Amino acid sequence: MKKQLAALLPDNLRNNLRLLAYRSEVILQRARFAGIKAPADGWPILMANSFPKSGTHLLDQVLMGFSKVAPFSSHVALPFFSYKGETGEKRTVKEALAYINSLRPLDVTSTHLLAWPEVVEAVCTPRFIPYIIFRVPRDIVVSHVFFVTEMSPGHAHHKYYSENLNSFDERLKVSILGRPDTDVEFPDIAKRFELYRGWLDRPEMLVVRFEDFIHNRRETIGKVTDHFLQRVDTLTASRDSIMNALETSINPKRSPTFRSGRTGEWKKYFKDEHKQLFKEVAPDLLIQLGYEKDNNW
Repeated sequence: MKKQLAALLPDNLRNNLRLLAYRSEVILQRARFAGIKAPADGWPILMANSFPKSGTHLLDQVLMGFSKVAPFSSHVALPFFSYKGETGEKRTVKEALAYINSLRPLDVTSTHLLAWPEVVEAVCTPRFIPYIIFRVPRDIVVSHVFFVTEMSPGHAHHKYYSENLNSFDERLKVSILGRPDTDVEFPDIAKRFELYRGWLDRPEMLVVRFEDFIHNRRETIGKVTDHFLQRVDTLTASRDSIMNALETSINPKRSPTFRSGRTGEWKKYFKDEHKQLFKEVAPDLLIQLGYEKDNNW
């Protein structure tokens, strides 16, 4: 009922109310953890950046686990997506920088933030503890088909996928090749990934893989924790206690777009023609990301 009522409100009003509630929560969190000193450079902002369909909500939940041991919010501030979901319109660098500058210490934020050079430089500072998650691009394109076709009727590509394409095979081809025939920017999977690549070589950004959370969860959460503790060294909780807080915050049922939580799903859906198309548009992508040693897959 609350969600239905909220949906009736204008976007600006709904966002303002949400932000007001969020700021109030941060104030309460500050009071709850008043005994913990701020770190030398002040409290940072936690950023969960992600390549779309790569475990966005999983990383969000992990970072919100810090609210159990420090004065960070247990909710995400208003997210930022580099493409508007309903229109596919690409946001500008100016809009991205305005969003980044609006964030405050102790915020936890979720983004699909392209690696614009100005934005990378603005984030890779002591103001932030940034993380980025991605998954094997073959699973990304499969997940994208399900999301656009079945889970997001307001998506810019939903009508095309559901009405113009007659099978999963056709939709998967489009998710691999993109849509050069439309004014809405949607390049092939290699070019889409290239838009995020500038984040991956920055030491300030911890790069994590969706697959590692699934198959090596404790070790991966340890890396998330250590990245945090390099910047924040004033917590009273032990490293193990922090890791436990992050791990118990993972709840797939709270993710509106969580579908299976499995890895390697592409093997069920890729036919030989999909493999060939993927290798043509992204011949080195899987090798560069460490998922394959060569193209003999």
